[in-house]
Order: sequence, then C-alpha cells, then structure tokens
Amino acid sequence: MTTASPREPLSGPPAEPAGRVLRLLEAMRFVATGLEPHSTLDRICETAADLTGARYAAIGVIAEDGEGLSDFVYRGVDEATVRRIGRRPDGRKGLLGALIRDPEPVRLADLATDPRSCGFPAHHPPMSSFLGVPIRVHGAVFGNLYLTEKQGGGPFHDHDLDVVRVLAVEAGIAVGNARLYEAARQRERWIDGSVAVTTALLSGGDADDALQVVAEQARRLAGSAVGAVLLPADEGGLEIVAVASRPPSALLGVVVPPDNRVVAELLDGQEVFVDDAATDPRLSTGFVRGYGPTMMLPLKSDGRVLGALVTPRARGERPFTRTERTRAAGFAAQAALALMMAEAQRDRERLAVYEDRERIARDLHDLVVQRLFAAGAMLERARRGSVVPEVRERVGRAAVELDVTIQEIRSVVFALRQDLGTAASGLRTRVLREINTAAVPLGFRPAHRFVGEVDELVGDLTGTNLVAALREALSNAFRHAGASRIDVVVDATVTLPDGRPGVRLTVADDGVGIPEGGRRSGLRNLARRAESLGGGSRYGPGTGPGGRGTTLVWEAPY
Repeated sequence: MTTASPREPLSGPPAEPAGRVLRLLEAMRFVATGLEPHSTLDRICETAADLTGARYAAIGVIAEDGEGLSDFVYRGVDEATVRRIGRRPDGRKGLLGALIRDPEPVRLADLATDPRSCGFPAHHPPMSSFLGVPIRVHGAVFGNLYLTEKQGGGPFHDHDLDVVRVLAVEAGIAVGNARLYEAARQRERWIDGSVAVTTALLSGGDADDALQVVAEQARRLAGSAVGAVLLPADEGGLEIVAVASRPPSALLGVVVPPDNRVVAELLDGQEVFVDDAATDPRLSTGFVRGYGPTMMLPLKSDGRVLGALVTPRARGERPFTRTERTRAAGFAAQAALALMMAEAQRDRERLAVYEDRERIARDLHDLVVQRLFAAGAMLERARRGSVVPEVRERVGRAAVELDVTIQEIRSVVFALRQDLGTAASGLRTRVLREINTAAVPLGFRPAHRFVGEVDELVGDLTGTNLVAALREALSNAFRHAGASRIDVVVDATVTLPDGRPGVRLTVADDGVGIPEGGRRSGLRNLARRAESLGGGSRYGPGTGPGGRGTTLVWEAPY
C-alpha cells in the first residue's frame, strides 16, 4: 500500500481507516518539523487543508489580553485578493469572535445560516462550509484553526473533525516547541545586546558613540522603526542625544518639552506603553506622534532616572507583547546600570587626574619654587658683594629672570589646581587661544606669563574685555609695529590707583608702533571698555632694543 503525501488534496469519499491513519501520522511528522513560529503555523494550515480537502485554511492567534486576534496566518487566498480586502480579521466580532469566547469545535454546512456570522467584507471570496477547532498550547488556548469551502462541495465530515482535532493537539505541541525555541533565541539576543551596550559604555571611548550603540541595539532587538536615547535637557524636558533609524532621521537634538505628559511619567521612573502613538492623547506633541505601537522606558538604576529609551514601531504594526515589554524593560535597566558604572568610572579617572595634578602642583610649589627663591637670594647677595659693574649688571638680570620664572611656575601651580571644566573655559585658556591665533599671521608665537590666580579672581565681564584688549593689541602689532618679539603678561595681583584689587594686561613689542596720523579707534575703544569697568588704558613707547618698541597697558578691577 502506498501512502499519499499530506500535501496532496483529499477529495471524494473518506479514505480507508488505515490510510487515514498513515496520512495523519505523516501529517503530524510534517507539522512537527521546524522551529520558527510563523512557518510552523503555515505548515499547520497547509496540512489541515490537505487532510480535509479544504480550499481555504487559516489560524487566528489570540491576543494576550484575550480580546481579538494578534496574528492571522492564512492559506488559499492570493495576495492580490488580500490587498483588495484591505484588512485582516481582528476576531472581535462574528463567528471568529464567538470561537475566541467559547473555544469549542464548530462545524457548519453553511456559514451564512449561522446567527453568529456577520458576513464578509467586499472582495472576500465566497465561503460556505466551515470547520473550526481550538489549538491549545500547554493547556491554554493559543488560537483557532479555521477550514472553509470543502472541495467537491458539501459539508465537512465527522472524520474531518476527528482528524483536525488530532492535528490540533500535535499543532499545539509544535507551536509550544516553536514558542519555547523563539523565546530562547530572543532571550539570547537581548542578553547579547545588553553585553554589547555594557561593553560600549565601559570601554572608555566616546560617550556619544556609546549612547548610539544603546539606540541601535534597542531598535534592532525591539524590531522597531526607531531607537532613541533621551537625556534630561538643560532647559527641562528630555533631549534626544542618540537615534538609530532606517532611513536615518533628523531627530538628533530634538527636545521633548517638560509640559509633555509622558515626560513627567518617564522622569518619575514609570514605564509607558502605547498601542498607537498617533492617537494616544498623552502624545499630542513629541517625535513619536507619527508612529504606532511604542515603548517608552526610563533609564533607571538605584532609584535614579538618568534618561529614557524610546522604541516606536511603524503605524499598523503589531503591538509589543508582554514578553517583549518585560525584556525591553530589563534591557533599559541594564543600560542604565552600565551608564552609572561608566559615569563612576569617568569620575574615578577624573579624580586620578586631579590627584596627579595636585601632586605635581605641590611638588612645584614646595620644592622647585623654594629652591628658586634660595637661588635668587644667593644671586642678590652676589650682586651686592660684587665690585665689578659688568658682573653686578649681569647678576642683577639673572635675578630678575629668576623672579619671572618663579611667577610663571606659580601660574602653572594655580592652573594645575583648577577644575578641568573651569580651565577649559577660563581666562587663561582664552588668552592662550588668542596668542595661538595671532601666531599664524605674526610668524612667531608671542611669549606669555600669568601672575596670580587669574581664572579664580577675574570675573566674566572683566575677562571678556581683557581678551578684547589683547586681541586689539596683537592686531596692532601685526599691522603696524613690524615686531619680532611680543611679551604678554596678565597680572591678577595688582592694586589699582584707587586702592581696589584688579588685573593688568601688558602687551609689549619691539616694533615701531602705530605711525603718527594712523587710526587709533581701536585703542580708544579699549580705553572706553576699561573706563566703563572703573579701570584705564594707556599706549606708548616701550623699552625695546635701541629705544624701539611700544607697550599697551590695560587694567580694570576684578
């Protein structure tokens, strides 16, 4: 006896019992092959249609909340017809809804005569005979298997119902195995994604690149259209600091305002899940407004909310399942923990730098400066004890240079003891930036010296005006003086004529200065700046070689 393939349609009268058993066993083997959930459902539809001679077969997967269908796998209807129908059954009404509410086998000779039927939408193919059987996975109803339009006409037979019942049991086992396998695969992917995020955040690389990894992994793992990381903005609300999308979007830098209802919930540490962002009233504003199902998760660790992770899907896509939500929340918690660990690591590295800078500053002050003071004292005694004028002059110049060196070392000590963030935007840095910029047109780098705690003492307004005065002086030296040397001194230890403490900028060169009749509007502007602050400015001949040179002195209170 030969056994027909389960994919060959069965028509005519029922086969002999032995043949039906063999075909059913072969069908069960065919259903059990493979572990991908969707392909497993497709094989069940194909096998059930072959065994019963049904023209159409479908499986409706019941949603997690038990209301309607979350997925609908079909066989027998071509894609062109599906597009004309426009929408798939949602299982909330009609016979499909009745089977969800009462999961028992149903066999009908004519669908149209059943009072539970609500008819078909336009372009739907005609269907009369019907057979529906629930599929249970681990004791719970997973969905229903629907068969319609038995080939050859007439209703489905009792043996069709018996075969489909047995097949439904095997289908439940196959679906359960496929779901377990898929759950294991998803769990592995989420774990791998968490490891990638943790590695990126703790690698010590660029923080923006690490946050981009978080966004990309979240988008990939959640199967969403966009993955976005948001951190608290300076002006309130949440700012998108990393975004991953296909195609790329221009969302980077967008700030979701603090009056957005969801922002308050996220900053309060609450998870927000939305089935349709386009219609949810809480999302009347925000970048997810044009999307569909959306997960918005706080990046929270140890009670502290660091930001948020947002993964919206395109409109019309299926909502996130309970399992996906749970795993995404775990991923967000892991990312938040990695963020905190990375922040702590950067703090430790910064502290190590501070400690090293403090040690260097202490050594310079306690060892080098003290020895230079002692050397200066010895030079001064040698100068007073010398009877040779030339020797006395040279020793005196050496003592002066030593004093200048001591002041420069003290300036370095002050700089080393500064906070790195303050130093990056402090007056010292701004002065050095102007000097380096002027070095290009001048062809040489002006010498510079700082006296006193420049960054700590000089306020923002005075510092801004001092930098403007320096820029004007260096510009004059380039355009008019023809200088080969320029000395810049910023002294924060001076006492102004009225007794107030202040800062003095001295720019001396060995050039010829501004010629008689030349424009002096810049100098007058600097003088007005100084006077508005309660200080003053003067420009005149210097003491360069051969009597050459000019000097700008600009001073103002702190």
